[in-house]
Amino acid sequence: MAISDLLDFSQTAHAELFADLQHPWEVLPRIGPYLTKNLRPDFQGTLLGAPYLSGDIFIGKGTVIENGATLKGPIWIGENCEIRSGAYLRGNVIAGDHVVLGNSCEFKNCLLFNGAQIPHFSYVGDSVLGHKAHLAAGVILSNMRLDQQPVTVQTTGGIVHTGLRKFGAVVGDFAEIGCNAVLSPGSIIGRRSLLYPGTQWRGVLGENKIVRLRQEIDVLERRSERKVSID
Repeated sequence: MAISDLLDFSQTAHAELFADLQHPWEVLPRIGPYLTKNLRPDFQGTLLGAPYLSGDIFIGKGTVIENGATLKGPIWIGENCEIRSGAYLRGNVIAGDHVVLGNSCEFKNCLLFNGAQIPHFSYVGDSVLGHKAHLAAGVILSNMRLDQQPVTVQTTGGIVHTGLRKFGAVVGDFAEIGCNAVLSPGSIIGRRSLLYPGTQWRGVLGENKIVRLRQEIDVLERRSERKVSID
């Protein structure tokens, strides 16, 4: 799957990060050096209450940072974004315009295209989210294998070695990830695809696909509570 089949480069001001790349995850080691070279700290947004900000940070016009958010640079946030209470941005975070970085969500070393929405209780580490990609409440983009070996990507053509110790997911434009889904390290989700709530996914999912989780449910009659006599 070509990178351009996943991501619309007109929907980020940082498309140069992907120049000459063969695989989308190869952008991840570039984020830190790119920010070191290009980030010019500035604040053009609005603070509500007392969020915590440290390090080199750029905040675009119309962006609101709510009370209780924590931002540790380097961070580059576009215009008209929402950084909600309890959001934790801990370095090497790039977000485009109209992005929601929600309450109790953690972000590190990630690139979020315009319109990406991560509103509640999610972890986004070492990952890329495309234009208007949406993570429902509780979605986890797991970025490290339990055995701490380099992350691989499972494809129909075999295993691809990324050479990265940490790589979460690349979620294509308009993709929808349901509540409490977990994407294992090295996941690629195609443009406009949808994963049902509670899904655990690993590998490459093509565009316009639906992953539906099936489960068996037993509904039983509840036994009457035993009566206890009181003398």
